[in-house]
Amino acid sequence: MPTILAIESSCDDTSASVCRDGAILSNFIANQTVHEQYGGVVPELASRAHMQNIVPVVDVALQQAGMALTDIDAIGFTQAPGLIGSLLVGAQFAKSLAIALDKPLIAVHHMQAHVLANLIEEPRPQFPFLCLTVSGGHTQIVLAKAPNDLSVIGETIDDAAGEAFDKSAKIMGLPYPGGPLIDKYAATGDPKKYKFAEPQMEGYNFSFSGLKTSVLYFLQKEQKANPVFVKENLEDLCASIQHTIINILMKKLQKAAEETGIKTVCIAGGVSANSGLRSALKQTGEALGWNVHIPAFAYCTDNAAMIAITAYHKYLVGDFSDLSVSATARAEWS
Repeated sequence: MPTILAIESSCDDTSASVCRDGAILSNFIANQTVHEQYGGVVPELASRAHMQNIVPVVDVALQQAGMALTDIDAIGFTQAPGLIGSLLVGAQFAKSLAIALDKPLIAVHHMQAHVLANLIEEPRPQFPFLCLTVSGGHTQIVLAKAPNDLSVIGETIDDAAGEAFDKSAKIMGLPYPGGPLIDKYAATGDPKKYKFAEPQMEGYNFSFSGLKTSVLYFLQKEQKANPVFVKENLEDLCASIQHTIINILMKKLQKAAEETGIKTVCIAGGVSANSGLRSALKQTGEALGWNVHIPAFAYCTDNAAMIAITAYHKYLVGDFSDLSVSATARAEWS
């Protein structure tokens, strides 16, 4: 029964998790609020906060799991992608522990971990399955044939869906992070009140830059005639923007499911916490006979539990890394 200590530090959350024989025993996260005043994550501030947080975060995760460092069989960490300064803090800490404990080191791809977050809790999806992975920096459709056999069959060619949410929110003057606020205000708005661009892409790929431009030009025009247009129509604007983004995502996911014949469909990533997306997936799944899996909210945003479950499956097949492995801001799937 391998016991894995996992560390996640790809962006602005420092997280540690302990996994034993595939069961998550702890998943502790330290959030950073310093970025709110800047309207986005400041890389230098993020890496400094990781250095302050990582030791106490790991300590709490071990305590919550009822484990000591001597109980750990391997160290998993996020190698890529992410902010390089943040990644380096987690990578160097994991390497140091691996050396000190003389334990194997397991490098984990952050986006693969988001997909495998669906394996943390029962009921777990059966392979093969499709996973719509939606976050602030990535939008992908992943074909999962096994825990260690994942392939991207569609992805954004420009901006991610999470960026479309946050930047649309910024255009409307909402504070950072704006995506959750759009979701909140959309609940009482009319999703079909306003029409925004839905860029058309071949295959399973996405594009969201045209949508952002559409929102920007529309609001500039309306606010020129009525300076309080956004304030007076905030709920309808949020509902319409959210509806457009979700519609783009669901069209591609439905296309992929139809053409591959796969009926088991999952979502993952920070934007998978969006209530509109979760509802749309459930409704589409019921209409098309899909077996839908949606992770708990705790495993949607960046967290070390998803790193731990991925490292666990790598441990089972002996997929270890040597100490020369380095963190990298961008990395292709291996």
